[in-house]
Amino acid sequence: MNLLLQSGFTFSHRLGQNFLIDPRALADIIDEAEVGPGDHLLEVGAGAGMLTVELARRASAVAAVELDRRLIGVLTEVLGGRSNVSVIHGDIMAIDTDAVFAGLSERFGPPAGARRVVGNLPYYITSPVLMKFLEETVSARRPWATMTVTVQREVADRLLAGPGSKDYGALTVAVNYYAEIRGGRVIPPGSFRPSPKVASRVVTLVRRVASPIDVNRGVFFRLVRAGFGQRRKTLANALAGWTREGDEPEVAWAEVLREAGVDPRRRAETLSLEEFGALAQAAERRLLGPR
Repeated sequence: MNLLLQSGFTFSHRLGQNFLIDPRALADIIDEAEVGPGDHLLEVGAGAGMLTVELARRASAVAAVELDRRLIGVLTEVLGGRSNVSVIHGDIMAIDTDAVFAGLSERFGPPAGARRVVGNLPYYITSPVLMKFLEETVSARRPWATMTVTVQREVADRLLAGPGSKDYGALTVAVNYYAEIRGGRVIPPGSFRPSPKVASRVVTLVRRVASPIDVNRGVFFRLVRAGFGQRRKTLANALAGWTREGDEPEVAWAEVLREAGVDPRRRAETLSLEEFGALAQAAERRLLGPR
């Protein structure tokens, strides 16, 4: 961080730059991520390299992705020529994570441990980044095993929420489809520079090898979006606005809900992942016919 300040660096609000400077918090993140000596890591938003250095000490290989070109030279100097780190300048939303892990394997050999994602996510793109990494695992040849990230505490609350709570929403259901979630340390604003206005929290996503529900993903996610799109309405009314392509017949959602064993008067925020799964199966039968 001293090197960064000496260089006259100015933090970018547009890029959501709040760099974690608390050594204890950095150590806790690495412990929560369960980083081991055989692991290959992809770090999202390397920033000034404080977390990168510690990751490189624990893992066999690290790909540190950073969007801000001004930080590439700082990262290179901070890392001090560590041979097990690849610094990648680019937008994480445009990077093929499977290709990044493939590059690490080509350079350092296959990992003896696990492939993991670690990072401090900018608040403004947290949800898109999470969904990108989760969706890419479906077709990845080298999928990651865990993803440990620091997010705004409000987002962490949403990820960890249960059915019926005010924080439970479409993001909760979508992420739970792909991964099991556990909460870690709460990090106060003063642990960052510059300090954000709100607290953060570490969360770990453990990728599911197989989803606990057997559904058509397209139908499932459309249902979730539609249900939470008007969360104050009953499901029967919220799903009435379902938009379909082609000449599909009008759907009597109250009947579909009953077929799935869900009371049409319930709201989306009360349904578990499994209940959304049953509803998606019933909707698929009605919309697409038997499998």
